[in-house]
This record gives sequence, structure tokens and C-alpha cells, in this order.
Amino acid sequence: MLRVIASAIVVLFFLTNMCHIDGSASSQTNQDPLQRARTLQSRFPLIDGHNDLPWALREKFDRDFSKIDLRKPQPQLMTDIPRLREGGMGAQFWSVYVPVEMQGKEAVRVTMEEIDTVYRMVRAYPDVFEMATTADDIERIHHSGKIASLIGMEGGHSIDCSLATLRMFYRLGARYMTLTHSSNTPWADSATDTPKVNGLSAFGKAVVREMNWLGMLVDLSHVSPAAMNAALDTSRAPVIFSHSSARALCDIARNVPDEVLQRLPKNGGLVMVSFVPGFTSEAVRVYELKRDQESKRLTAVKGSSEKTVQDGLAQWDRANPAPRATVAQVADHIDHIRKIAGLDHVGIGSDFDGISSTPVGLEDVSKYPGLTAELIKRGYADADIGKILGGNLLRVMRQVETVAAQMQKEGGPSDARIETLDKR
Repeated sequence: MLRVIASAIVVLFFLTNMCHIDGSASSQTNQDPLQRARTLQSRFPLIDGHNDLPWALREKFDRDFSKIDLRKPQPQLMTDIPRLREGGMGAQFWSVYVPVEMQGKEAVRVTMEEIDTVYRMVRAYPDVFEMATTADDIERIHHSGKIASLIGMEGGHSIDCSLATLRMFYRLGARYMTLTHSSNTPWADSATDTPKVNGLSAFGKAVVREMNWLGMLVDLSHVSPAAMNAALDTSRAPVIFSHSSARALCDIARNVPDEVLQRLPKNGGLVMVSFVPGFTSEAVRVYELKRDQESKRLTAVKGSSEKTVQDGLAQWDRANPAPRATVAQVADHIDHIRKIAGLDHVGIGSDFDGISSTPVGLEDVSKYPGLTAELIKRGYADADIGKILGGNLLRVMRQVETVAAQMQKEGGPSDARIETLDKR
């Protein structure tokens, strides 16, 4: 008799819990995708791989924090504190971008000033931002309700061909470096320049190895496919693309070819999908190419001036309405990278405040939940969305940290010099 009663209790408990689970699942399924997206982003830290706010603060406010209050809406920017909160930001890599026109000591100095901007911003809003340098820092800061702030260097020209400078930037908090920007460095080929060193020179490979030794993420956005492959051949740690998309969907040199995506599972790295319209939409890419060609044609006309070129472009614009990229197309790139490389190798790297236009539905940092909602509509599981939002990047950072610890046990910093390794 006791066994019968016990069995009945177990069955009743099981049925009760099944009803609870079914009710929760039904409630979740029926929940508005945008509301559910916000819930997910409160659970999983959203980590954006690239935001150019520091340079925007330099250009628009001369790095003077008395001229701007990020607690208030800043319509001339894509980033401010109210919109970061609305967008559910968990952690941000702030890009310390320096234009390639700046070289040598000037590039080093201005990169340091950009890093200083990040530190001053965090100091100005200590209840909102906190500096982070590790994966554990990101999770701790996210749980505290603040936005973890990391530093990413955009362009190898910032180190002026010096591993010692690279190491000092790491000590200042830089946790990734993009090997090139729009032009080659003496040791690495850019995607948008004429190749010079067949991807990476001997010194370029030494840079990658030293970044592995330090625990700095090797960022392959902006580099040529040959440099991507050379870095993958060289690196002992996972690499990242901090703000790139899939070349199969938008055929621009800045995007990642499928043959490189296919190599990511073995390396462990990831592509953080950008919101740049010209990297997202093939129609936008073609339009921008044609507009650039028209600008060059107008400039070449005998007797042309800045005014005649601008007037001519305005007339061309009226006759050729610009297409717009969309949040759905950004999700298409996530779909494609998931298909080719796998779910564990895709993340988010917006490039907000480094772009002049945005996809419809991703106009500023408040709009991230729109992309999360789009993934929900496409049937992505909650745990999978969590990986895309930031889980994959946390895994990569931990692997990079582990590789660095092992390499530091094996030996000390490199004495490599470009003048020795890259003799002409």
C-alpha cells in the first residue's frame, strides 16, 4: 500500500512539474521577441568587439570631458549612457583607432592619448563603466550591473614596428590589436592595399607570437586573406575578427572568405559580425562603388572644383536613391558564419561611431535587442544566442589567457627586431 501511495506521489509531482515546464515554455514562446531579447541580454553579457567612441570624442569634443555629458542623449553620436543601458550592453571593446596617415612616433603618441580617453571616460562615470582586462573581469563587472570596458588597438602601425611598444600597450590595458588598418604595415598586408610581404613577414609572425605570449587577441579585421592565413598558421591561440562579416554575402575585401571561415574551428577563433552597411549588403557595396566612380569622374573633368563635384554628386544621388542595409541582413551574416564555421565562431562587432550610416533597425547602441529578436525569430535557442552575444568571446579570451600562461612558462619576451628579421 505504501508503495502505491509513493508511486502516486511521484506521478503527481512529475505531472505538476511538466505542467509548470510546459506553461513556462508556452509563455516564453508567446512572449514578444523584443521583450524576450531584453530578458536574454540581462542573462548573457552582450560583448561588442568594436566601438570607435574614443576617436569620435577626439574629433567632436577635442577629448575634453567638460564639453560633453554622456549621461545625457548625444544625438551627434551613436553612443551615450542612456542608449547603452537601453541596448543591454554588458561589455565593450573601445577602439583606440589612429588613422594610417599617422605613422612612427606620432602614431604611438596618439594611440596613448586614445587609451587615456578610455581611462578618463571610465573615471568620469565610475557607476557605469569599469575597466576590464580578463574574461573573469567581464563576468564580474557584468554581474555588478556595470559595463565592462576593454581596449582594442586598431592597426599595427600603432606600435611603430616595436615589440617593446606592443608589450607596454598591453600593460596599459590593450587586449587586442588589429594587425593592419586600411594600409599595409611594413610587416603585414592590408585587405585594401597592394600586397608587399605575402601576408606576414618574418617580423609579422614574431608580432603574432608575441601577442600570444602576452595574452593579447590577434585581430584579423582589415588584413588580406594571405595575412589571415599566415596568422592562422602562426598563432597558438584563437584569433578574432573584431568587426568583419562574410565575404560570400557581401563581396568586399574587408570581409572574411569562406576558406578562412572553414579554418576557424581548428583555431578556435571567431568573427564578430559588423553593422557596416557596405560590409553587410551587396546592394549597398555596389552602390557605394558606383558613387565613388562617379566622384572620380567628376573630379577628373577639366576645370572641376569641390563645388562642381559636390553639385554633380547631389544630382547623381537624386537619380540613384541609395539602398539600405537591414538588421535582417546582419543576421544573414550570422547565419552564414554559423553554417560555415559553426555556432561557436560568431560574435558581434558593431563599429558604432566609426561609421557614417547604419543598417535599418541598428541605428545606435540602443538597438542591439532588435538583432537578438531577429535571431529569436529565426529559431536560435537561448543558449546559442548567449554564445553569439558574448559567450564565444569569453571562451576565446580564456583560451588566449591559457596559451599565454603556458608560453610564459616556456620563456620570456621576444628580442625580435624588424631590422634583423626582415632584411631586404
